Amino acid sequence: MSSLPSASTTGRHPTDRTLRRYAVHGTGHRAAMYINAMLHDFPGLAEPVAWCDPNETRMHHYSALARAAGRTPAHYHPDQLEAMLRRERVDVLIVCSPDHTHAEAVSTALRAGVDVVCEKPLTTDVAGLRRIDEAAAASGARLTVTFNYRYSPRNTALKQVIADGTIGTVLSVHFEWLLDTVHGADYFRRWHRQKASSGGLAVHKATHHFDLVNWWLDEVPETVHALGGLRFYGDHGAGRPAGPRPVLGRDATPDDPYGFDMSGDDHLRGLYLDAEAEDGYLRDRDVFDQGIDIEDTLSVLVGYRGGASMTYALTAHSPWEGYRVSVNGTRGRAELEVVERAHVASGAASDVLAWRTDDVTDDVTDASRGRSPRPAVDPSVAPGTDGAARGARVNGSRLIVQQHWNVAQEIPVAETDGGHGGGDALLLTDVFRGPGTDPLHRQAAYRDGLRSVAVGIAVNRSLVTGQPVRISDLGLSRD
Repeated sequence: MSSLPSASTTGRHPTDRTLRRYAVHGTGHRAAMYINAMLHDFPGLAEPVAWCDPNETRMHHYSALARAAGRTPAHYHPDQLEAMLRRERVDVLIVCSPDHTHAEAVSTALRAGVDVVCEKPLTTDVAGLRRIDEAAAASGARLTVTFNYRYSPRNTALKQVIADGTIGTVLSVHFEWLLDTVHGADYFRRWHRQKASSGGLAVHKATHHFDLVNWWLDEVPETVHALGGLRFYGDHGAGRPAGPRPVLGRDATPDDPYGFDMSGDDHLRGLYLDAEAEDGYLRDRDVFDQGIDIEDTLSVLVGYRGGASMTYALTAHSPWEGYRVSVNGTRGRAELEVVERAHVASGAASDVLAWRTDDVTDDVTDASRGRSPRPAVDPSVAPGTDGAARGARVNGSRLIVQQHWNVAQEIPVAETDGGHGGGDALLLTDVFRGPGTDPLHRQAAYRDGLRSVAVGIAVNRSLVTGQPVRISDLGLSRD
């Protein structure tokens, strides 16, 4: 993607002896990973000094946790972001607010000389990329984009196979990502269901996957062609159960597999149910109601500068969750299959573990509703949530490499527990302690965030026009 600018990402790196002052922009669910890490895992390196969010209830929820750890962060509204950075002498701003707010927060911090750790995606549209680009060009501060899946041992193993030249020069990639009807459905009840807020799954979710391929291949995406639509969810979706639907997931019948009740979980209740009266945000909209304008089915073709191509498919309504990647090279082929959740049971028949949300492991028995326990929303944080399943598919990873004229060999993958296949813990160490020497370059910077989200933005444009999109035509060049 030669048309994309290459802003400086040098900035300052933390060291084992550096205590830095952090603020968090966006105190929704995703903030928990960073706040817990600062309070309990890296207290000598990271001091949380402020929260920035439009909802006081959510900030108070996290402040209660901070006070228990001896911290008293200040509260600010997003309109006060510049003042917060100055008054609280912030060294690093962690951005985990809704995607459409990233460009404003990131650019404001960079212009103030504050380092930024930004949740993927970097932003949602071309205007946001330009805004961040201008701020980064004028700033010496460092911008890091957090792509957790780079750190998952299985993905690192595939990167190593490709980097070692075991399968030669890569010619093509086939990549299928499957979200099941627990995790996938959850994007259609939250703010993500509006493309104006999230950029759709091509930006919000697939940015992870486009970044993985860019990183695996050490390549630059140049052309994109996409097909897709809202096929399963929504008021006219093919997966919509017969009969009337509740407006909110909390009002679903006990045997409705798409019901979602937050009342039994202290974390979800504190962040969302208790906060509804303040801003009206509803975390549990029905996944089959009106107003959803993102896609649940995507097919994408990507061409890269060096000549390789990728076929990519995203399905957000699969009966199992995981992904398959096949990489074809001049010397052979590598195949990675990951099953994060082999199945989900529905309604009262469920015998699996309790509801958990992404990266938060508090169990929710839902006893107040009489429901059986449900599986984790994101299975990557809770291995084994397929309960007593005894089907043909089992959780786990398998990496197979086969060179031409040789038998296939399995490459061992050291599985670890935790969010995003064990990647979250390693990512957090890099964020707060610094990456150190990493020949695989897992810590993603400004350029990586640009390249991954540019593919998602091109997908959205191709979906509208029905035509291939050259990333250079997005107008991101300074030439």
